[in-house]
Amino acid sequence: MPSVETDAPPALAVAGLTKRYGERVALRGVGFDAAPGELVALIGPNGAGKTTMLSILAGIQPPDEGTVSRSGREIGWVPQQPAVYSKLSVAENLRLFARLEKVPQPDAVVAAMLAQTGLEDRAGDEVGRLSGGNQQRVNIAVGLLAAPPVLLLDEPSSSLDPRQRERLWEFIARLAAAGTTVVYSTHNVQEAERYADRVLVLADGELLFNGTPGELEATVGGDAAGPRDFEAAFVRFLHERGH
Repeated sequence: MPSVETDAPPALAVAGLTKRYGERVALRGVGFDAAPGELVALIGPNGAGKTTMLSILAGIQPPDEGTVSRSGREIGWVPQQPAVYSKLSVAENLRLFARLEKVPQPDAVVAAMLAQTGLEDRAGDEVGRLSGGNQQRVNIAVGLLAAPPVLLLDEPSSSLDPRQRERLWEFIARLAAAGTTVVYSTHNVQEAERYADRVLVLADGELLFNGTPGELEATVGGDAAGPRDFEAAFVRFLHERGH
């Protein structure tokens, strides 16, 4: 797990985010800070507000209330479904999005991104012919073209097999170790336990917990002498709070 500069100013500061869709409140005053190089996992049941929060942070939709310290142009956004063109090659996709992002010296940036993501030998391959893991790497590479200090990932490993998932998280960990703050949502709570420096638990639009995976387990107690079970601790936490 990457080291986190806890004494540095936050890379991302979120305060009082509220979002309503008619009478339904999707987010209720959610706030948190994320440090440079921190891996922050966003977990919670379906309908908790995870994707809504990520889309607000990405600048895709505005909150009804609250503030985000960075504009959407300063934050990389990688949706769950790949936003790339399957008939174009890896390099063609990156060049296209680099120009759309108005990145200075796009050819140099694309070359650097291919090296950073380990996709140099696949630069000429059609994206649609790549494995799921490599397609997700391309998707993340698009989100990194403008060198954002903060990267948002919505369920980044949901369609990957265990080997692809492991390689993807090794890549994400390297990004964090180099200083990129990564905020990701996941239904796989083991990913939150294994890869997150900090966990945010959302349910019905409310932020119920903000702390380390170990602190979440400690919050609900359990048999200290028995094996650790983060998923059971998470389910117990939700149950104790009526979710």
